[in-house]
Order: sequence, then structure tokens, then C-alpha cells
Amino acid sequence: MGGCPEVLVPDNLKSGVSKVCRYEPDVLSTYAEMAAHYGVGVVPARVRKPKDEAKVEAGVLLVERWILGRLRNRLFCSLGRLRRAIAELIKDPNRRHFKKLPGCRRSAFEAQDRPALKALPAVTAVNRSARPTAA
Repeated sequence: MGGCPEVLVPDNLKSGVSKVCRYEPDVLSTYAEMAAHYGVGVVPARVRKPKDEAKVEAGVLLVERWILGRLRNRLFCSLGRLRRAIAELIKDPNRRHFKKLPGCRRSAFEAQDRPALKALPAVTAVNRSARPTAA
């Protein structure tokens, strides 16, 4: 996408959020490290408040149906081939014109979301298991 948002609004999943709180949620250390690396805030969606995720959930459902429906009768022998097939199909829903609004998802992203994205960090994260070697 070429950037990162200011705030992430994930589900209150147990693998990401250990203490649910609207104002000071406690996210797990690896999730917090990822957020710190990218310089984003994490504000989990409220419990049992579907309006917090409605547009995202609808978009995911649409793309899932669009892609899985077209791939359901195909057999893939490797993860790489599956990824290439999905990469080809993901272009279609992003370029389909909206029914009630002008443009498509791609043009809406370019006009609204891309300008709001922050730059990606210049330094990549270091693998914690990697140990420096003596020269």
C-alpha cells in the first residue's frame, strides 16, 4: 500500500489484546512492538459493537466471495501458485465501479487513503533470534 495508517482498529482477539479497555487497552508485547515499529496507535474495536467494523467486514466478505468463488474448483499444488492466482483476481474487485458512487475502490484509495498514509519506517525490524557474529 506504500504507507501505514495512524491508527489500527483490530478485533479484540486474544492473540492481540490481553486486557480489553476502551481508553487503555493492553495489547500483547509482539503486537505492541509491531505498532511501535510502524509508529501506529492500536485502538481495538469495542466488544459487541459491530458498527466499529461494519465497512471492513463487508469489504472482506465481498472480496472473499469474489475470489473464493472463482477459485473453488481449482487445485493448487503449491502456496506460490495460489498466491499468484489470488494476486491476479484481487485486481478485479478493486477496479470494479461502484454502483451508487463514482469511481472504484482503487480510485477511492488513491484519492482518500493514500494521501493520509504515513511513510513506512526507513529501518527494517531486526530478527530477534539473529545473533551478531564476531568478525
